[in-house]
Amino acid sequence: MTVSYRVFFRKESEGGYTAIVPTLPGCVSFGETLEEAMEMVKEAIELYLESLKAHGEAVPNEDNIFEYTLTLNAYV
Repeated sequence: MTVSYRVFFRKESEGGYTAIVPTLPGCVSFGETLEEAMEMVKEAIELYLESLKAHGEAVPNEDNIFEYTLTLNAYV
C-alpha cells in the first residue's frame, strides 16, 4: 500500500527543523538539517504506521483533506 502525508517543516530559532505530520497525531520529528528532518520524519511515519497495524487500528489517509493558505491582515 502506498500512502502520502503532508509534512510541515518549521525552522527552529535554536537551529534545525521540526517536522510535523498533522494527519498522524503526535507524529513529530526533528533534524539538524532539512534533509535530515525529511529522513527522520519518514522513519517516524513508518514506525507510526507499524504501530497502528500492530494494534489493529486503521491507517489514516488524506483523501478528504483540502488545503488552502489564507492570507489576511492581522492587527496585533
